[in-house]
Parts: sequence; C-alpha cells; structure tokens
Amino acid sequence: MHVIVRQGALAAAFVVSFGWACWSAQAQTPAPADAALYIIYPVDGQRIRGSFPVRFGLRNMGITHAGDRTPNTGHHHLLVDVDEAIEPNEPIPTDKQHIHFGAGQTETRLDLPPGKHVLQLVLGDADHKPFAPLLISKKITVTVLPPRVRRSSQISRADRESGIRRSGSMRP
Repeated sequence: MHVIVRQGALAAAFVVSFGWACWSAQAQTPAPADAALYIIYPVDGQRIRGSFPVRFGLRNMGITHAGDRTPNTGHHHLLVDVDEAIEPNEPIPTDKQHIHFGAGQTETRLDLPPGKHVLQLVLGDADHKPFAPLLISKKITVTVLPPRVRRSSQISRADRESGIRRSGSMRP
C-alpha cells in the first residue's frame, strides 16, 4: 500500500510540475493596462555627434533585475535598428541590436556609427519575455553625425593660449 501511495504521489507531483512548466513556458506575464514605456532622451529626430546617453522611462510599473518575479516589475531591452516584430511568447534576444539591461539599469551610453538609427524599448519580465499587453515604446530616429574634422588653419582659443604660455609669444 505504501508503494502505491508513493507512486501515486510521485505521479501527481510530475503532472503538477509538468503542467506548471508547460503553462509558464506559454503564458506571458500580465502588465497593468495603464503602464507605458518611453525613451526620455534623445528625442525623435535628434542629430547627435559622437556617443550619447539614452534614458529610459516607465510609468505605472517598477524596474528590477532579470529573474525577479515581483508583480508589476520588469527590466529594459533597447532595440537598435531592429525591423522584426517582437515574438510575444519568446524571450527577447540578446545581441548587438537587442541590448539587455538585466541589472535594472534605466540609462546607457551608445556609440553608434554615423548615419540614421532607430531606437525602441521593450520591457521584459523575469524570463526576458515581453509582457501582455506588450510594453514597447514608440520608435525614435536619431542621426549620428560624423566627428568634426579640425582644419590646421582653425586654432582653438585653448591652443592659442597654450602656444603663448609655451613660447611667450604667438607666431603667425
């Protein structure tokens, strides 16, 4: 009789754990209907030279580290030049175009090559999956300008002053 009870208990535990694993693999984490994700800086259409900060905004939810299952919290993923739609039941990829902020960061610094770039945020749950409904920011476009080239005939005030200090006089 003890053997039958043990086997029955093991079978029940397997069914419960297997059912939970299947459900958790399928279900998206719910998000409040009034939650909103947005990019604070830069603004859409901004022209930027060199590396620049990107600041993330989130309303009516909290930020935490990846793996934390506290309700109504998540972590940011920054999409750079991504055209494909986010798969709602799959973890958000982690690569150069899907930048993961699993420590709960709310800003970063990007160093992108000159040209137009599209930025967008997606909020991920403890398992890096998107929330339901999908919490995704509006796409913004920034233009990264090439570095300024200093012509030899253009001497900055600091360069002129350092020339005076070094030689005691300015040469033409």
